[in-house]
Amino acid sequence: MTSKASTVLAAAGIDRGEHRATKRQRKLDTRNRRLDYLVYIGARVAIMFVEMLSLRAGYALARAIGTAIYHFDRRHREIAIDQLRSGFPHWSEAKIRRTAKASIRNMVCMGLELLLTPRRIRPDTWRRHIRLRNMENVVATLIARDRPMVLVTGHFGNWELAGYFSAAIGLAFSSVARRIDNPRINDLIFGVRERAGQRMIYKQGAAARIERAFDSNEAVSMVCDQDAGARGLFVDYFGHPASTFKSIGLLAMQYEAPIAVICCRRLDGQFNFEIFNQRWIEPSEWADKDDPLRWITQEYTSALETAVRTQPDQYFWVHRRWKHAPRRVTRSHAEQ
Repeated sequence: MTSKASTVLAAAGIDRGEHRATKRQRKLDTRNRRLDYLVYIGARVAIMFVEMLSLRAGYALARAIGTAIYHFDRRHREIAIDQLRSGFPHWSEAKIRRTAKASIRNMVCMGLELLLTPRRIRPDTWRRHIRLRNMENVVATLIARDRPMVLVTGHFGNWELAGYFSAAIGLAFSSVARRIDNPRINDLIFGVRERAGQRMIYKQGAAARIERAFDSNEAVSMVCDQDAGARGLFVDYFGHPASTFKSIGLLAMQYEAPIAVICCRRLDGQFNFEIFNQRWIEPSEWADKDDPLRWITQEYTSALETAVRTQPDQYFWVHRRWKHAPRRVTRSHAEQ
């Protein structure tokens, strides 16, 4: 790793991962391995059951489970409602609650779609289920591999599907993700991605693999709407300061890589989707900015917000996006 790249990655909060790997190993050592195995067996049985259902019945079951979660999981229901109140203060309480319920249903439907994806998204069948919009620059860059590219996405629609689809048609890239604590479930879920050719980079010790990918003119995908803690870069998101990771902007600046904000929204309850590039950002756009890192971070965050506003019911509102706040913001808002 070059010294300059080391500095960038350290500033972005991405390290070699030895300390985190040690902590994770200690955590794994204390886990109940029998319980992990039972959860895995339960997941496999659920998969077998779902695969026996028709598509219509599968979606109906997913929506019913999502409705049950909304009513019985008070904690996540209230988080989603509070987040929606912050994002859409002009909405009625009834609309906020309807959207919160639909958001939780969306998550369960996404789980169903994850199971169905390997059989339905193949090089010869994907056109039946996916339409592309404004993806010319992204596809051309993935094919040419003449420069690195940063792909950013958020918890909107079915964000997992876009990566699987790209790998399935031969446009593979690497995705940065957190490893699931249950190792059997981790292998089950990420195995779906990797079978299609998508390369996974786990956050622990991600620095070296990210560098190799960019040095080889590959594309790397990152989720851009996770709370980055008190030390994150605060930019506007739905009218509120949101702590955002610096890694995307810093890496794009270091490697002079374009940024593509990729979204995948569900079109109906029949496994049909639209994958689109909401915003394409060229390095020339930030070259003359006084604070390019802040400009980049705000630009892709605003692009994601624009996409979410088109269908807020498909956003992951149970994530506390405004968990941390700058000191000048009142304590009541910081505790949302």
